[in-house]
Amino acid sequence: MTDYLVYDVFTDRPFGGNQLAIVPNAAELPEARLQTIAREFNFSETVFLYPPEGEGVAKARIFNPSTELPFAGHPVIGTVVMLGEAGLGPDFILELGVGPMHVRAGDGRASFTNEVALERLAHPDAALVARALGTPGPTIMGQPVMASVGVAYTFTELVDRAALSDLVPDTTALREGAARYPGRVSFPQVAYVRDGGSIHMRMFAPLDGVPEDPATGSAAAALGALLCEADGAPLSLTIHQGEDMGRPSLIEVEAAPGRVTVSGSAVRVMEGKLVV
Repeated sequence: MTDYLVYDVFTDRPFGGNQLAIVPNAAELPEARLQTIAREFNFSETVFLYPPEGEGVAKARIFNPSTELPFAGHPVIGTVVMLGEAGLGPDFILELGVGPMHVRAGDGRASFTNEVALERLAHPDAALVARALGTPGPTIMGQPVMASVGVAYTFTELVDRAALSDLVPDTTALREGAARYPGRVSFPQVAYVRDGGSIHMRMFAPLDGVPEDPATGSAAAALGALLCEADGAPLSLTIHQGEDMGRPSLIEVEAAPGRVTVSGSAVRVMEGKLVV
């Protein structure tokens, strides 16, 4: 039997934020079981921890229900909070698929600093994105952009909060987008509304087993990098996510050229054992 923990991430209270399963001693598990276990939990992501291979305190492998990811934000925040509760910190390095990452833990909070270069991968057709999001074309502001600091998302700014709440993603259009703009994940969509330093955001990745995500730290990091580049200056953002699905989340972002720091809280809500 192998222990596991469940945290709610990007929240300071149980039953909000984004659920995360962590297996602290994944070396006890057969490689072939990892994806199956992640699918069984059926959270946005599951983390499997291994002994470090380099300068980090541990190596983290991250799986969503359908594939392994090199990086994802809420798994890093939840894992760092868990390691902080185990006595590590406040500052240390966590090894990820994108390389070693500097992290900080303390008082139920964590942060990571992503220095992966921002990539602008494509400008998906706005009409296709509108169909994928299930929104009228006029609600889209500007040109959607597919961008990444480890995981690629299509980012689309909407006219107002009501338009964001009204989104009803269309799987057929998402499949068309995944075929036209292939990637490690299948055309995940991030829609947002900005009011200065305040962002309301939703993320949909149903083709990868995540109909809607309550909190997406990797998308928050990429959006921070995009907006920093567009503004031409460092910026601070407070990102609200999960409100439309009853799991409110709060993500804090500090972005400067070539560097994004994401911060948030996490709380442990379950412990158990895998018996397979």
